[in-house]
Amino acid sequence: MIGAGSCGLDAGPRSSAYRAMHEGFDADVVIAGAGMAGATLALALAQAGVTPVLVDPAPFEAQIAPSFDGRASAVAYACFRQWRALGAGEGLEPHAQRIEQILVTDGTSPGAAAPGPSPFFLRFDAAEIADRSDGEPLGYLLENRHIRAGLAAAVRAAGIEVLAPAKVARAEFGQGAAVLELADGRILRAPLAVGAEGRGSVIRRDAGIGSLGWDYAQTGVVATVRLERPHQGVAHEYFLPPGPFAILPLTGDRASLVWTETTARGAALAQARPEVFHAHLQRRFGDLLGRAEVEGQVFTYPLSLQLAERLTGPRAALLGDAAHGVHPIAGQGLNLGLKGAAALAQTLVEAARLGEDIGSELVLERYARWRRFDTMMLSAGMDAFVRLFSNDNPVLRLARGAGMAAVNRIGPARRFFMQQAGGALGDLPRLLKGEAL
Repeated sequence: MIGAGSCGLDAGPRSSAYRAMHEGFDADVVIAGAGMAGATLALALAQAGVTPVLVDPAPFEAQIAPSFDGRASAVAYACFRQWRALGAGEGLEPHAQRIEQILVTDGTSPGAAAPGPSPFFLRFDAAEIADRSDGEPLGYLLENRHIRAGLAAAVRAAGIEVLAPAKVARAEFGQGAAVLELADGRILRAPLAVGAEGRGSVIRRDAGIGSLGWDYAQTGVVATVRLERPHQGVAHEYFLPPGPFAILPLTGDRASLVWTETTARGAALAQARPEVFHAHLQRRFGDLLGRAEVEGQVFTYPLSLQLAERLTGPRAALLGDAAHGVHPIAGQGLNLGLKGAAALAQTLVEAARLGEDIGSELVLERYARWRRFDTMMLSAGMDAFVRLFSNDNPVLRLARGAGMAAVNRIGPARRFFMQQAGGALGDLPRLLKGEAL
């Protein structure tokens, strides 16, 4: 059984009907990684009576510090419905900026500040699909630290057991149980282990699941800025030769900038003096929203693609970046993880209610089959976008510009892309419809 060392969250009596039939387990599901996808999965399972335990090297208090993660995430409206259904929405709402419009422009050298508007642009407007989305915006922009704080509060309120700081050192997957050894020597046993601990997943490694991918030779430079003029809930994305430059609206007339540069230029920007960095930023930013003042720390992240060869193994399932680490060009990385959490939770809960072994190959294949196509299509699409737009080839520029202009003129195509980005198409898990399990 689990020994001392949890972060003080007492899960109370082990009341899961499933676990009552399987003595000797420490939980129904051990989730390695208490990040945004892992915590969402834990909330969904706990709400439906399946007992999770979260394991993470970083306590929640560290994860919500401004210096831990300077990024913000675009959350599809269907994924935000999931948080509402799990009781986390109320804590997240004050920090959620509605995205009312998205304006995509094929920028020209020397950047967004170049004189003259581009004839190639694409505009998405939430008002166009209001009748199909119940008045939801295109999505919500939230700083990751606020998402982590809201999920941490919901995890505490649900009484979910969290072991942190704690790290899974190795895992073995037998016929009847997943056995996880923590770095401090503690042993956890459960019918199922979920790897949600990022690209370097120990669960993925020890389950014998390979990965494929490549480096984009790009760096994401991330900063939060205060704007001189109101952003009015509009997200802007300029496609420049080194990569996209995104201005993502945050609450309080601030914005999160995601500035893609070559690896060498990204390193130079990270080390530049504040006044030099600001001069380069303003040149890219242009005068659309006036002067942009950097608030807080500047962060840099290497950009690459990494896909697990399979989503499941014997008594193991992968979630979030452990399953699919993608380029942020379309803002779908977190949404892929949240969709996976909704599908995995529903699969496991339905199996437990039927008295099935939730770690069996038969049950886990249902999850893999549910998520496989959407994951591969979105990952491939984002990779194609990176290759198509991160260059200054005049032939490709003309082709992609003409394509954007054509889509912009076709209403049904625009509305399809908006609903797809909002996570509202396809075979949706109940949580993504806002329904409890």
